[in-house]
Amino acid sequence: MNEFTDHPALLFALSFSTLWLATRLGASILRRKVKLDKEVREDFGTILATTLTLSGLIIGFTFSMAIGRYEQRKNFEEAETNAIGTEYLRADLMPEPGAAKVRSLLKLYLDARVSFYTARDPDQVRQISTRTAELQRELWAAVIGATATQPTAIGGLGLAGMNDVLNSQGYTQAAWWNRIPAAAWILMATISAISQVLVGFGAQNTKAESILLMVLPLVVSVSFLLIADIDSPRAGVIRVKPQNLTSLVESLREP
Repeated sequence: MNEFTDHPALLFALSFSTLWLATRLGASILRRKVKLDKEVREDFGTILATTLTLSGLIIGFTFSMAIGRYEQRKNFEEAETNAIGTEYLRADLMPEPGAAKVRSLLKLYLDARVSFYTARDPDQVRQISTRTAELQRELWAAVIGATATQPTAIGGLGLAGMNDVLNSQGYTQAAWWNRIPAAAWILMATISAISQVLVGFGAQNTKAESILLMVLPLVVSVSFLLIADIDSPRAGVIRVKPQNLTSLVESLREP
């Protein structure tokens, strides 16, 4: 499902076409076969209002899920920056030349983390992930080597700090994998389509109303577009920018 929602523009085009066709289905085909008597039109209005309300609630709930995941990715980017910056400072507590090696590796690791946030190509992402794993092994080995000669509480700070660096990357990766479930997308699309059929079925057969029947599919499709854009960490326009990581890179380059 993520392969599909990672293309918000395509999702918008498909959803608008589908919902508009569902509206025309109710307005032309279904209305010819089923006639609404005056005594049942009031009940139909209640069902239509309930269905539209349910559709709006599900869209709103799904939008809230997307916003929550977006904020989570932002928070983990900040946490990752703090962990790397703290460990860089704690390297001063390590004996040389191990401290210099740790600082050098942390700068390379920081560049890799910035690339992780800005990359879009899947092959590039895989290369960055491989490089990140290699740097993590080198960083851990470097900290172990530097603190082995200083098995004290001060040396333990370096180990604890590096553990935070590695854990923060894992939390970030988990947040990027945490997407809106396919079941939520299917439920939202199904109820929206049913709502459009009912809207078309209850509409009057006038030219002006035929134009107005395009408004609701358009609004719902725009909602789908926005949800998919926010939920997609790489393909969307609304993405988490590594502002904190970039700021840390610049600060470490200062003489």
